[in-house]
Amino acid sequence: MIKFLDLKAINDLCRDELVGACTRVVDSGWYIGGKELQTFEHDFAHYCGAEHCIGVANGLDALVLVIRAWKELGRLSDGDEVLVPSNTYIASILAISENGLVPVLVEPDPKTFNICVENAKAAITPKTRMILPVHLYGRLADMPKIMDFARAHDLLVLEDSAQAHGAMIDGKKAGSWGDASGFSFYPGKNLGALGDAGAVTTSDEVLAKTVRALGNYGSHEKYKNVYRGVNSRLDEMQAACLSVKLKHLDQQTAYRREIAELYSNSITNPAITLPVDVAFKASTNECHVWHVYTVLCAQRDDLQAHLAAQGIQTLIHYPIPPHLQQAYAELKDQQLPVSTQIHEQILSLPIGPTLSVEEARIVIEACNSFKPDTV
Repeated sequence: MIKFLDLKAINDLCRDELVGACTRVVDSGWYIGGKELQTFEHDFAHYCGAEHCIGVANGLDALVLVIRAWKELGRLSDGDEVLVPSNTYIASILAISENGLVPVLVEPDPKTFNICVENAKAAITPKTRMILPVHLYGRLADMPKIMDFARAHDLLVLEDSAQAHGAMIDGKKAGSWGDASGFSFYPGKNLGALGDAGAVTTSDEVLAKTVRALGNYGSHEKYKNVYRGVNSRLDEMQAACLSVKLKHLDQQTAYRREIAELYSNSITNPAITLPVDVAFKASTNECHVWHVYTVLCAQRDDLQAHLAAQGIQTLIHYPIPPHLQQAYAELKDQQLPVSTQIHEQILSLPIGPTLSVEEARIVIEACNSFKPDTV
């Protein structure tokens, strides 16, 4: 079988380094808030082009804690509205509602799957205080236009960079565009830990200190609690493993781009719609990091079954749009045709640093041999 993503094989690429890092942590006797965390935070902030990185327990906490910090700092209040793409993973919206804010779902650009700036402009109200662009599937949202729009309306900008480690426009990476950014290091991400892990990046020192305190029981100093915080920290073991993997990230991203280019140049089945307007070459001003390679097909389930029959594993990112989830039943009557169509037709093909070119060609051949039912 051609796996969608082989995590064991990915970790085997740097197994000796990972074992060495884990051994170093075990032998250190220090497991929370030590040198491994300091090293990773410094290196990841530098990698993203931000002044500060704060390790947290997971990607959802990264978003939740930034919004919570802005509330503590008086930048946001209960009932404020947040513009967020309607086709995102549910975590982006959970972070908003968890903080007592109101998610305003904005239809995406059907070409990029990222939030449409023109639709965001149409959705703004006197209660809008923030925009949460999601860099979905590894491609940056149109951050130059989003930042211009946000500054014109005095909106806070929180990037959801959970799928976009290293993605950039004009040399400026995810995590350095907005006022803050939330990252996930879930094992399946391009930069994946060996368990749950996340981080916040920002160049706002006050915000960074507040986020760090909130994730440490609300405390800047042990036993002195300024806020009613939570326990959300990136531990030494995960930090050490992430430091190992960060060294290999750009090389693995380059390989993902090679596979994506091969797909885009070779899948010719007219029943399958490929990603469009995508730059592959390093000399271009945009770097899509291809967390997943998504295609659209009107008969998506039949295509998925066809590929499965040939031993190819695919996934759907995502089968149910947020406004149709039971958790947000109050949104079910919203008319979001672009988002709905995407969720009905989208399919993610195998891609990753251990997928061979030969395997990719098998995927291509299988896609091209798909014959949709036209009856």
